[in-house]
Amino acid sequence: METILKTESLSKSFGALQAVLNVDLTVSKGTIHSIIGPNGAGKTTFFNLLTGFLQPSTGKIYFQGIDITTLQPYQISQLGIGRSFQITSIFPELTVHENIRIVLQSRTKSNYSVFNSMSRLSTLQEKAQEILERIGLEDKPDLLAKNLSHGEKRILDIGIGLASEPELLLLDEPASGLVGDEIVRVTDLVRSISSYITIVLVEHNIDVVLSISNIITVLYYGEVIAEGKPEEIQNNEKVQEIYLGDYQ
Repeated sequence: METILKTESLSKSFGALQAVLNVDLTVSKGTIHSIIGPNGAGKTTFFNLLTGFLQPSTGKIYFQGIDITTLQPYQISQLGIGRSFQITSIFPELTVHENIRIVLQSRTKSNYSVFNSMSRLSTLQEKAQEILERIGLEDKPDLLAKNLSHGEKRILDIGIGLASEPELLLLDEPASGLVGDEIVRVTDLVRSISSYITIVLVEHNIDVVLSISNIITVLYYGEVIAEGKPEEIQNNEKVQEIYLGDYQ
Protein backbone atom coordinates (compact mmCIF):
# COMPACT_ATOMS: atom_id res chain seq x y z
CA MET A 1 0.00 0.00 0.00
CA GLU A 2 1.06 3.59 -0.63
CA THR A 3 2.71 5.31 2.34
CA ILE A 4 1.22 8.69 3.29
CA LEU A 5 3.07 9.35 6.56
CA LYS A 6 6.40 8.07 7.86
CA THR A 7 8.60 8.81 10.84
CA GLU A 8 12.20 7.72 11.23
CA SER A 9 13.80 7.42 14.69
CA LEU A 10 11.56 10.22 15.93
CA SER A 11 12.41 11.35 19.48
CA LYS A 12 11.46 14.16 21.82
CA SER A 13 12.93 14.83 25.24
CA PHE A 14 12.04 17.45 27.83
CA GLY A 15 15.17 17.65 29.93
CA ALA A 16 15.64 14.23 31.48
CA LEU A 17 12.17 13.09 30.38
CA GLN A 18 12.16 11.08 27.17
CA ALA A 19 8.59 11.53 25.94
CA VAL A 20 9.06 9.92 22.52
CA LEU A 21 11.94 7.57 21.74
CA ASN A 22 13.08 6.38 18.32
CA VAL A 23 9.59 5.91 16.87
CA ASP A 24 9.49 4.42 13.39
CA LEU A 25 5.93 4.65 12.10
CA THR A 26 4.54 4.00 8.63
CA VAL A 27 0.93 4.93 7.86
CA SER A 28 -0.59 3.54 4.68
CA LYS A 29 -2.98 5.62 2.63
CA GLY A 30 -6.64 4.77 3.08
CA THR A 31 -6.32 3.21 6.54
CA ILE A 32 -7.32 3.95 10.11
CA HIS A 33 -4.05 3.67 12.01
CA SER A 34 -4.56 3.89 15.77
CA ILE A 35 -1.97 4.73 18.41
CA ILE A 36 -2.69 3.49 21.91
CA GLY A 37 -0.91 3.27 25.23
CA PRO A 38 -1.39 4.14 28.91
CA ASN A 39 -1.30 7.71 30.21
CA GLY A 40 2.17 9.13 29.80
CA ALA A 41 2.99 6.87 26.86
CA GLY A 42 3.80 9.85 24.62
CA LYS A 43 0.77 9.76 22.33
CA THR A 44 -0.15 13.46 22.42
CA THR A 45 3.50 14.49 22.27
CA PHE A 46 3.81 12.35 19.16
CA PHE A 47 0.79 14.09 17.61
CA ASN A 48 2.30 17.47 18.47
CA LEU A 49 5.49 16.46 16.65
CA LEU A 50 3.57 15.36 13.56
CA THR A 51 1.70 18.66 13.37
CA GLY A 52 4.61 21.02 14.11
CA PHE A 53 3.47 22.15 17.55
CA LEU A 54 6.68 20.62 18.89
CA GLN A 55 10.04 20.20 17.19
CA PRO A 56 11.70 16.78 17.55
CA SER A 57 14.99 16.34 19.39
CA THR A 58 16.06 13.87 16.69
CA GLY A 59 14.52 12.03 13.78
CA LYS A 60 12.52 12.82 10.66
CA ILE A 61 8.88 13.11 9.61
CA TYR A 62 7.74 12.62 6.00
CA PHE A 63 4.31 13.35 4.56
CA GLN A 64 3.77 11.98 1.05
CA GLY A 65 7.53 11.87 0.65
CA ILE A 66 8.05 15.49 1.75
CA ASP A 67 10.25 16.19 4.78
CA ILE A 68 8.00 18.18 7.14
CA THR A 69 10.19 17.80 10.24
CA THR A 70 10.92 21.49 10.75
CA LEU A 71 7.77 23.00 9.26
CA GLN A 72 5.38 25.20 11.23
CA PRO A 73 1.80 24.03 12.01
CA TYR A 74 0.22 26.27 9.35
CA GLN A 75 2.61 24.93 6.70
CA ILE A 76 1.85 21.34 7.65
CA SER A 77 -1.88 22.08 7.55
CA GLN A 78 -1.54 23.62 4.08
CA LEU A 79 0.16 20.47 2.84
CA GLY A 80 -2.88 18.41 3.82
CA ILE A 81 -2.68 17.28 7.45
CA GLY A 82 -5.67 18.14 9.64
CA ARG A 83 -6.15 17.60 13.34
CA SER A 84 -8.68 17.51 16.14
CA PHE A 85 -7.66 18.01 19.77
CA GLN A 86 -8.34 16.34 23.14
CA ILE A 87 -10.02 19.61 24.18
CA THR A 88 -12.37 20.75 21.45
CA SER A 89 -11.13 23.69 19.40
CA ILE A 90 -14.54 25.01 18.38
CA PHE A 91 -15.52 28.69 18.42
CA PRO A 92 -18.25 28.64 21.10
CA GLU A 93 -19.76 32.03 20.33
CA LEU A 94 -20.15 31.32 16.61
CA THR A 95 -22.89 29.22 15.08
CA VAL A 96 -22.26 25.65 13.98
CA HIS A 97 -22.29 26.77 10.34
CA GLU A 98 -19.93 29.67 11.01
CA ASN A 99 -17.45 27.34 12.72
CA ILE A 100 -17.11 25.38 9.50
CA ARG A 101 -17.28 28.32 7.11
CA ILE A 102 -14.54 30.31 8.82
CA VAL A 103 -12.11 27.41 8.39
CA LEU A 104 -13.07 26.98 4.75
CA GLN A 105 -12.56 30.69 4.22
CA SER A 106 -9.09 30.50 5.76
CA ARG A 107 -8.12 27.95 3.09
CA THR A 108 -8.87 30.32 0.22
CA LYS A 109 -6.50 32.90 -1.21
CA SER A 110 -9.22 35.48 -1.71
CA ASN A 111 -9.86 38.32 0.70
CA TYR A 112 -13.59 38.38 1.28
CA SER A 113 -14.20 42.12 1.48
CA VAL A 114 -17.24 44.00 0.21
CA PHE A 115 -15.55 44.18 -3.18
CA ASN A 116 -15.50 40.43 -3.66
CA SER A 117 -18.13 38.56 -5.54
CA MET A 118 -21.00 37.31 -3.41
CA SER A 119 -20.97 34.12 -5.45
CA ARG A 120 -17.65 33.17 -3.83
CA LEU A 121 -19.14 33.56 -0.38
CA SER A 122 -22.15 31.57 -1.51
CA THR A 123 -19.83 28.75 -2.55
CA LEU A 124 -18.31 28.72 0.93
CA GLN A 125 -21.78 28.59 2.47
CA GLU A 126 -22.64 25.60 0.32
CA LYS A 127 -19.40 23.79 1.16
CA ALA A 128 -19.97 24.40 4.85
CA GLN A 129 -23.49 22.94 4.61
CA GLU A 130 -22.10 19.89 2.78
CA ILE A 131 -19.69 19.25 5.65
CA LEU A 132 -22.49 19.65 8.20
CA GLU A 133 -24.48 17.04 6.28
CA ARG A 134 -21.44 14.76 6.23
CA ILE A 135 -21.05 14.95 10.02
CA GLY A 136 -24.76 14.85 10.82
CA LEU A 137 -25.24 18.41 12.10
CA GLU A 138 -27.12 19.75 9.09
CA ASP A 139 -30.20 20.40 11.22
CA LYS A 140 -28.33 22.76 13.60
CA PRO A 141 -26.51 25.30 11.41
CA ASP A 142 -27.74 28.35 13.31
CA LEU A 143 -27.22 27.00 16.83
CA LEU A 144 -24.40 28.58 18.80
CA ALA A 145 -21.63 25.98 19.16
CA LYS A 146 -21.57 26.44 22.93
CA ASN A 147 -25.13 25.10 23.10
CA LEU A 148 -24.31 21.77 21.47
CA SER A 149 -24.13 18.63 23.57
CA HIS A 150 -20.67 17.35 24.49
CA GLY A 151 -20.88 14.67 21.83
CA GLU A 152 -22.00 17.15 19.19
CA LYS A 153 -19.09 19.44 20.08
CA ARG A 154 -16.76 16.51 19.45
CA ILE A 155 -18.43 15.94 16.09
CA LEU A 156 -18.17 19.63 15.19
CA ASP A 157 -14.49 19.55 16.08
CA ILE A 158 -14.03 16.72 13.59
CA GLY A 159 -15.97 18.79 11.06
CA ILE A 160 -13.57 21.68 11.60
CA GLY A 161 -10.75 19.27 10.84
CA LEU A 162 -12.52 18.22 7.63
CA ALA A 163 -12.98 21.87 6.64
CA SER A 164 -9.21 22.21 6.37
CA GLU A 165 -9.52 19.79 3.43
CA PRO A 166 -6.91 17.28 4.64
CA GLU A 167 -5.61 14.13 3.02
CA LEU A 168 -4.58 12.89 6.46
CA LEU A 169 -6.64 13.59 9.59
CA LEU A 170 -5.22 13.15 13.09
CA LEU A 171 -7.93 12.56 15.71
CA ASP A 172 -6.91 12.98 19.35
CA GLU A 173 -9.35 11.04 21.56
CA PRO A 174 -12.58 11.89 19.71
CA ALA A 175 -14.60 9.63 22.03
CA SER A 176 -13.23 11.19 25.23
CA GLY A 177 -15.98 11.85 27.76
CA LEU A 178 -18.67 10.30 25.58
CA VAL A 179 -21.11 7.57 26.55
CA GLY A 180 -23.58 5.25 24.87
CA ASP A 181 -25.05 6.49 21.62
CA GLU A 182 -22.57 9.38 21.46
CA ILE A 183 -19.70 6.90 21.20
CA VAL A 184 -21.53 4.98 18.48
CA ARG A 185 -22.20 8.19 16.56
CA VAL A 186 -18.57 9.34 16.67
CA THR A 187 -17.29 5.86 15.81
CA ASP A 188 -19.60 5.64 12.80
CA LEU A 189 -18.47 9.11 11.70
CA VAL A 190 -14.79 8.20 11.89
CA ARG A 191 -15.44 5.00 9.95
CA SER A 192 -17.33 6.98 7.30
CA ILE A 193 -14.58 9.59 6.96
CA SER A 194 -11.97 6.86 6.49
CA SER A 195 -13.52 5.99 3.12
CA TYR A 196 -11.94 9.10 1.62
CA ILE A 197 -9.39 10.40 4.17
CA THR A 198 -6.55 8.53 5.89
CA ILE A 199 -6.91 8.69 9.67
CA VAL A 200 -4.40 8.44 12.51
CA LEU A 201 -6.33 7.95 15.73
CA VAL A 202 -5.31 8.31 19.36
CA GLU A 203 -8.05 6.89 21.57
CA HIS A 204 -8.35 5.45 25.10
CA ASN A 205 -11.61 3.63 24.42
CA ILE A 206 -10.24 0.24 23.44
CA ASP A 207 -13.61 -0.99 22.13
CA VAL A 208 -13.61 1.87 19.62
CA VAL A 209 -10.00 1.20 18.63
CA LEU A 210 -10.48 -2.52 18.11
CA SER A 211 -13.70 -2.05 16.14
CA ILE A 212 -12.47 0.44 13.52
CA SER A 213 -8.68 0.20 13.20
CA ASN A 214 -6.77 -1.41 10.36
CA ILE A 215 -3.44 -1.18 12.18
CA ILE A 216 -2.66 -0.41 15.84
CA THR A 217 0.66 0.87 17.19
CA VAL A 218 1.25 0.60 20.94
CA LEU A 219 3.43 3.16 22.73
CA TYR A 220 4.88 2.63 26.19
CA TYR A 221 7.05 5.31 27.79
CA GLY A 222 7.59 6.83 24.36
CA GLU A 223 8.64 3.62 22.60
CA VAL A 224 6.81 1.36 20.17
CA ILE A 225 6.39 -2.02 21.86
CA ALA A 226 3.93 -3.62 19.44
CA GLU A 227 2.22 -3.07 16.13
CA GLY A 228 -0.27 -5.11 14.16
CA LYS A 229 -3.88 -5.76 13.28
CA PRO A 230 -6.50 -5.44 16.05
CA GLU A 231 -6.65 -9.17 16.74
CA GLU A 232 -2.86 -9.34 16.95
CA ILE A 233 -2.70 -6.49 19.44
CA GLN A 234 -5.60 -7.89 21.47
CA ASN A 235 -3.75 -11.20 21.83
CA ASN A 236 -0.30 -9.72 22.45
CA GLU A 237 0.74 -10.74 25.97
CA LYS A 238 2.97 -7.74 26.53
CA VAL A 239 0.19 -5.35 25.51
CA GLN A 240 -2.28 -7.16 27.75
CA GLU A 241 0.11 -6.85 30.65
CA ILE A 242 0.76 -3.12 30.40
CA TYR A 243 -2.40 -1.75 28.84
CA LEU A 244 -5.31 -4.01 28.00
CA GLY A 245 -5.35 -5.90 31.26
CA ASP A 246 -7.99 -8.61 31.19
CA TYR A 247 -9.70 -7.25 28.09
CA GLN A 248 -10.58 -10.06 25.72
